[in-house]
Amino acid sequence: MTERANNQLFDAYFTARDMREVFCDQGRVQAMLDFEAALARAEARVGLIPQTAVAPIEAACQAGLYDFSALGEAIATAGNSAIPLVKALGRQIAGNHAEAERYVHLGATSQDVMDSGLVLQLRKALELIESDLAQLGAILAAQAKRYAATPLAGRTWLQHATPVTLGMKIAGWLGAVTRSRQRLQELKPRLLVLQFGGASGTLAALGDQALPIAQALAEELHLALPEQPWHTQRDRLVEFGAVLGLIAGSLGKFGRDISLLMQTEAGEVFEPAAPGKGGSSTMPHKRNPVGAAVLIGAATRVPGLLSTLFSAMPQEHERSLGLWHAEWETLPEICCLVSGSLKQALLVAEGLEVDAERMARNLDLTQGLVLAEAVSIVLAQKVGRDTAHHLLEQCCKRAVAEHRHLRAVLGDEPQVTAQLSDAELDRLLDPAHYLGQAQTWVERALAEHFALTA
Repeated sequence: MTERANNQLFDAYFTARDMREVFCDQGRVQAMLDFEAALARAEARVGLIPQTAVAPIEAACQAGLYDFSALGEAIATAGNSAIPLVKALGRQIAGNHAEAERYVHLGATSQDVMDSGLVLQLRKALELIESDLAQLGAILAAQAKRYAATPLAGRTWLQHATPVTLGMKIAGWLGAVTRSRQRLQELKPRLLVLQFGGASGTLAALGDQALPIAQALAEELHLALPEQPWHTQRDRLVEFGAVLGLIAGSLGKFGRDISLLMQTEAGEVFEPAAPGKGGSSTMPHKRNPVGAAVLIGAATRVPGLLSTLFSAMPQEHERSLGLWHAEWETLPEICCLVSGSLKQALLVAEGLEVDAERMARNLDLTQGLVLAEAVSIVLAQKVGRDTAHHLLEQCCKRAVAEHRHLRAVLGDEPQVTAQLSDAELDRLLDPAHYLGQAQTWVERALAEHFALTA
């Protein structure tokens, strides 16, 4: 049984298949081979190697030609994946074109192959993440607009506060998605760059042809040429990891809100139902928030992985011992976790089930207390802030003690009725009339989303 087979049990739940394919052994090896093929083309363009060597090298740069198990065993001795791969590549070429073999990997070092290969993988990963974020943003924008005027209890410190709207809550999730999309766009020029420095970063082995070859190689790979090699300057990768951490955290917030709204005691918003989804092995009635669990799980796991990237930044001199190695599986795993979280978020957002009637009933659980502020503010303008606050506080205590609705208690209080009519009290105790700028926040979040999408 292969290692890949041993890792399949949870992959479908926590990782998107297309992202795992980017970072599987095949994906890693092919990305490095793509670098080697591009290097041959670049060096032939500049005239360092004969054009006749390019085709044999390119033909051998196919991941399917190599034994991944053998490479894995060799890595344990070599210390990185490029050394045994380049040796295997050379043998593969030599079997068909002995002369071309001498031009393989000319002027490059192992880290050039691995880092540039990683950047090629990250470019694919970035495309997948951006696509899912754009789709999620579109779904959340539609849902925010749909529920812009649907009141529900705002909750602070897990207690009922003043009313908000479901659309406003969704707009909050949308805003985080929009900002993450903006961050990804901003970091692309810094992230998608070539790594090519040779033994110590000087490209001395290539002499005067070094810079032309580097430029040609960057063009071949459709990457930017940075101001210098970045073997031990890892801020580009860590920045990307940090943005992925923000995405994971924002999706975790989405998942946390959904899971709380799905609680039996709330029962206001639910993940979409599906046969066998969210069931229990013993309790037939259960409907667990299994999508939200992935979002919260990823938000919990990614920060620990991200700390590894930050811890690995102070790398020694021109090439690192151990700190570089600590990155190899860390950033790919972050990408995979975020991809799985995004897939689950798409499913949840698209199929949200909303119980507006339950929201209305829950808003009245405190029998009007959540609207005490609305009455207090209006009354303060007539009798003063301190007097109004004290009066409403006493009325609230009476309502709780007597198990009565606040509207009834206020209607029996002469100091209140002397200032506010029955119609005014009815209006003030109606959640739909105390939503403040909720609609505006939705509109602003939608505007930000559509500005980015245009």
